[in-house]
Amino acid sequence: MPEPLTPQDVATVTAQLGREPRGTAGVAWRCPCGKPGVVATEPRLPDGTPFPTTYYLTCPRATAACSTLEASGLMLEMTDRLAADPQFAAAYTRAHEAYLADRAALGSVPEIEGISAGGMPTRVKCLHVLAAHALAAGPGVNPLGDETLALLGEFWTRPCLEDRD
Repeated sequence: MPEPLTPQDVATVTAQLGREPRGTAGVAWRCPCGKPGVVATEPRLPDGTPFPTTYYLTCPRATAACSTLEASGLMLEMTDRLAADPQFAAAYTRAHEAYLADRAALGSVPEIEGISAGGMPTRVKCLHVLAAHALAAGPGVNPLGDETLALLGEFWTRPCLEDRD
């Protein structure tokens, strides 16, 4: 389960996103510098909208690096690998199931039942979501999220935001 957001966490995530976070259930992963890098989002936003993206990447460095990877065509290569390798596809399906279980722990929204995020379980649609899931769940849960993180490298070696007093 995510840890509760402090008022400082809310301020940090607001600065990271450039807007106030919506429907945040808590911090799912912290950067080694201590700032939130992934937040868990409620499966239904405060306005009633179903929201399947449980893990939302907020770290600006990781977000920018994922965007660069997406622009390189990596998602198509990953999707092709899923089609060609049944064992790899099975591991990705297990990641999808883990994602659904994590969301179910936050609440049930019938409109999005069975729908995870990032294209799981049959394609790769969003590296940001896969990286966020891998950070929140830890290594070995989402193979494509783990690969994305390996390609990002140690993005946290420079803090995402300057500390403000």
